[in-house]
Amino acid sequence: MRTIKSDYMHWAKFKRPVRYALTGSEVPHFRMDLLAINIADLDLDGASHPRYLPLRKAIASRYGVSPEQLVAADGTSMANFLAMAALISPGDQVLVEWPTYELLLGAASFLGADIKRFERKAADGFRLDPAIVEAATSDATRMIILTNLHNPSSALAELEDLRAIGELARRSGARVLVDEVYLDSAVPPRPSAAHLGPPFVCTNSLTKVYGLSGLRCGWILAEPELAERMWRLNDLFGVNQAHPAERLACLAFENIDRVVGDGPAMLARNRGLWNEFASARDDLESLPASHGITAFPRWSGGDTERLDARLRERYDASIVPGRWFEMPDHFRVGFGLPTGEFEEALARLGAALDDLK
Repeated sequence: MRTIKSDYMHWAKFKRPVRYALTGSEVPHFRMDLLAINIADLDLDGASHPRYLPLRKAIASRYGVSPEQLVAADGTSMANFLAMAALISPGDQVLVEWPTYELLLGAASFLGADIKRFERKAADGFRLDPAIVEAATSDATRMIILTNLHNPSSALAELEDLRAIGELARRSGARVLVDEVYLDSAVPPRPSAAHLGPPFVCTNSLTKVYGLSGLRCGWILAEPELAERMWRLNDLFGVNQAHPAERLACLAFENIDRVVGDGPAMLARNRGLWNEFASARDDLESLPASHGITAFPRWSGGDTERLDARLRERYDASIVPGRWFEMPDHFRVGFGLPTGEFEEALARLGAALDDLK
């Protein structure tokens, strides 16, 4: 019997904790108890509320779609799995970007996809290049999977490039699955690719950009007929979402400006600090950070497992080694620490890099 699991998620959840973790990929958690919530707001009647309409309306309003296009899921990872499960049959050809987030590959593999890859070239700023996607596409292609902002680099896919890929999908009868969990940290804000037409299926959540990963409030945006198919398939998986979490998510959307708070300004400060740090080092190659919560620099020292080990052993700090994203000489660094802690984390990263020169 084959075993498919996420080694990355196991590592991310159970690695030894450190004080200055640059491994994070979300903003600081928002405390829901800061809001004026009373127990009645949670509607603790013990019942499930299938396809809870108030939450679907809240999400749909924020993203400019109809509630009929929206499917709820337990976080972006479950949204991705549910979308793939509704669209992929064993043996279907699926194109997945390289480098990419491990869970996307794992889900497609679990569903029996014939996985092909297309490159987002580091030398081209990890740009989404429609010509490269087209070269990998065939009449057998049934899904194209990508992230926007790109995970791990935070490269932004421009709308004209997404439109071109949508046209490729139309010609081959494929869908384009876009994980948009970081898109709300683009500067300036960008619309969901769901507005580009029926080939696009987009996923997102209140996790990375909003600091509410504990709510597991995720969703899929798709054309209504496909959304209905996903709702019906979800009856096999989770049946309904946890209703107190649905109510808390509604309250988060009602107070979304407060939830967002200083997050964008903090990320902007930290991106600026990162750009200064990286540009001053001759052992790092890094794109200027202008969007998102992460960067994915290349280290001239080689395998970044060695860098992570040194940070953990001597500096009570950490990075995400590039092997988790199929590029061992790169590493992912997160900007989600409060700025003072981020500055200290960068100082420790610099000391570890100096040690290993």
